[in-house]
Amino acid sequence: MNSKETRSKFLEFFKSKQHLIVPSAPMVVKNDPTLMFTNSGMAPFKEYFLGNGKPKSNRIADTQKCLRVSGKHNDLEEVGMDTYHHTMFEMLGNWSFGDYFKKEAIEWAWELLTEVYKIDKDILYVTIFEGDESEGLERDTEAYDLWKQFVPEDRILNGNKKDNFWEMGDQGPCGPCSEIHVDIRSAEEKEKIPGKDLVNNDHPQVVEIWNLVFMQFNRKANGSLEKLPAQHVDTGMGFERLCMVLQNKQSNYDTDVFTPLIREIGAITNTNYGKDEKKDIATRVIADHVRAVAFSIADGQLPSNTGAGYVIRRILRRAIRYGFTFLDKKEPFIYKLIETLSAQMGDAFPELITEKNLITNVIREEENSFLRTLDQGLVLLENVIETADSKEISGKKAFELYDTFGFPIDLTALILRERGYSLNEKEFDAELQQQKDRSRAATKVETGDWVVLEKDDVEEFVGYDTLETQVKITRYRKVDSKKEGEMYQLVFNLTPFYPEGGGQVGDKGYLEAADGGVTYIVDTKKENNLIIHFTKTLPRNPETTFKAVVDEKQRSRTASNHTATHLLHQGLRNILGEHVAQKGSMVHSRNLRFDFSHFAKVSDEELKQVEDFVNARIREGIALEERRNIPYQQAIDEGAIALFGEKYGDAVRAIKFGKSMELCGGTHVPNTNDIWHFIITSEGAVASGIRRIEAITGDAAKQYFIDRSESFASLQKALNNAQDPVKAVESLQEENSALQKQIQQLLKDKAKNLKGELKAEIAQINGVNFLAKKIDLDAGGMKDLAFEMGGETENLFVVFGAEHDGKVLLACYISKELASEKNLDAGKIIRELGKYIQGGGGGQSFFATAGGKNAAGIDEALEKAKEFLK
Repeated sequence: MNSKETRSKFLEFFKSKQHLIVPSAPMVVKNDPTLMFTNSGMAPFKEYFLGNGKPKSNRIADTQKCLRVSGKHNDLEEVGMDTYHHTMFEMLGNWSFGDYFKKEAIEWAWELLTEVYKIDKDILYVTIFEGDESEGLERDTEAYDLWKQFVPEDRILNGNKKDNFWEMGDQGPCGPCSEIHVDIRSAEEKEKIPGKDLVNNDHPQVVEIWNLVFMQFNRKANGSLEKLPAQHVDTGMGFERLCMVLQNKQSNYDTDVFTPLIREIGAITNTNYGKDEKKDIATRVIADHVRAVAFSIADGQLPSNTGAGYVIRRILRRAIRYGFTFLDKKEPFIYKLIETLSAQMGDAFPELITEKNLITNVIREEENSFLRTLDQGLVLLENVIETADSKEISGKKAFELYDTFGFPIDLTALILRERGYSLNEKEFDAELQQQKDRSRAATKVETGDWVVLEKDDVEEFVGYDTLETQVKITRYRKVDSKKEGEMYQLVFNLTPFYPEGGGQVGDKGYLEAADGGVTYIVDTKKENNLIIHFTKTLPRNPETTFKAVVDEKQRSRTASNHTATHLLHQGLRNILGEHVAQKGSMVHSRNLRFDFSHFAKVSDEELKQVEDFVNARIREGIALEERRNIPYQQAIDEGAIALFGEKYGDAVRAIKFGKSMELCGGTHVPNTNDIWHFIITSEGAVASGIRRIEAITGDAAKQYFIDRSESFASLQKALNNAQDPVKAVESLQEENSALQKQIQQLLKDKAKNLKGELKAEIAQINGVNFLAKKIDLDAGGMKDLAFEMGGETENLFVVFGAEHDGKVLLACYISKELASEKNLDAGKIIRELGKYIQGGGGGQSFFATAGGKNAAGIDEALEKAKEFLK
């Protein structure tokens, strides 16, 4: 059974059991501060388990894209080393939200595996929770009795809390679980060691394929457990492992989930998988990582230096590094795999096809960038080796290469071994641990339990229609953050505060009690379908009624910028072409940022046209047309644009300004006149094929014009109140250019005169014409003089020092023949001499320069130059 059939059989089976089949949620999580990536099949349904929302059906099934590379579930370093760990993987799952429980979950799992997939019953083992006295938890005899119907008792194994008690996190729903394991070893191996002895022991052919979680409890902040009001089922089956079993393979990478990619890697790199262990590991790493990166980009997360973007960049760089080191690929090639990947998985995940060009371009650009970093790192590592005073290289220096320049530590260790050096790994590990501890301490958040004041099923958002309303606090909790300090999170029965989402920042404002007490709301976010209001203090009497008031000025400025992004999107598509699509945005009260797909730099003329287009729409005074709760497909059919990487429900909100119609949950101005004016402040590249525009509107635009006017007045005054300041500046530029030419000519004449004097000072040292001299020239003059002297004097070795315009300079010239004959290298020499001026430099073997900050060290550097000829 191939992978496509395996996936469809699962979904068909649960459809026959009255489950609603839903599409995979995006792998990148946009509006959940507790999670960067979807790391399990249940993650998109957290709000239902927490009771903060109602699912479309009490029975749901899907295949979910997941990513595990950080936090509690971190498989990154194992990927490629073995045959069954992955970063990105599919998790097949079925859920019951207060409907069926253990009986149906166990019976259906057994039916699917043994009757539909026809897996041999004799190779299956199951585990149940053995209980835990410290938690007051008994053995899961209910699951044991249910399994006895299908499985011999000697293949029903007890599992400890670590393996068989599943928890969402430090707090939240949890419960015992029952895992299904498969033993695909040969008959001979099974004779030697029973499969039950290898369950949960990291054996590559005795692996868990399905976990049935029975959510019965809620873990509180103090660690205690309380029973949930409703019991739920959450199951997750590893798709890649299931395919391994059904295709009679010993490795996930030997299934048709990966073989097309592995074949393509072999063709590109001219290698044969299965012939060399190191090359095989590299091939598995690349095949796995390209999937993770491609799906992340397709879901809206571009590689970057922070947050989720950094995780994606790190995964891709690991793949590039393995190709560089073990497959000898010194040029980009991973991007070429996207064609194969999209053809293979595009039917199940159409985003791979619609975003194929973007994925390809971004990966290619990232490869080019990191390969340049590797080249720079190799030079820096060479310098570390050359300056080392022993055969053991400092772990601190290796960490600096890793942390500052992104140079992989395993590549550092490999190169050092090849050169006969060792790395002080303990020192490196200590530096890395200190960094992790600092990072963990800086981001540590301790969250208390919710204090529930009122039961409320739905927290209604009324902020589209009003900025103030009477509210009741339904629940609150205390949060202690190392970064923000002590704060409180409040939830209301209804709220006018817009929570951060869709690129728009959350509202600020205040709560006013009847007695006049005020509590300031400093931010608003959404978590697990709850709108959470952040405050520094808790109201004196949380159980009273409050007037909730949104900061009108900030909301107005933010709405102005948000509407401007819609008009900007329309303008870009109108001026640059229909290929333009939004790839991200950030809307603050002070400015806006808009990322979009486009293949070239936007010219100044095009930017002017876009700016004029938006301002024309502003002057037209177009009224907002808003439609709430319309079916998603109806909105798309009517021409609404769905935004990149956003997750939409069945019912959506459509925003229309003239011909601009987009799906959007954000806040907007009632009329484009309210924006006042739109000014583009910058345009540039974010990644290959992705451009970014930053702009301002409203009050910020007014301030921009005021600042410009004041600057113009100051400039005019500096130009003696010239009637035409532009002509006056142009005249100054022409005059400056003429003076610069005169200066350059004077310097050349000075160098010519100096050359005659210096030739007389050349001394013979061991058959080499040597000169070390401090002169009064700039860097260019020093270079010209050195090469002119080299053209007239054989076997010349020259070192110049200079102090020019506040810069401390050194230059070293060696005749090419001399450099070869005496094995002299100007680059290495200048790096050594640069230490005396507290600087560094480099160059070629025949000419190199250094810059520093210690002018007093020039004389010592010139004196030390002689030692290279001894």
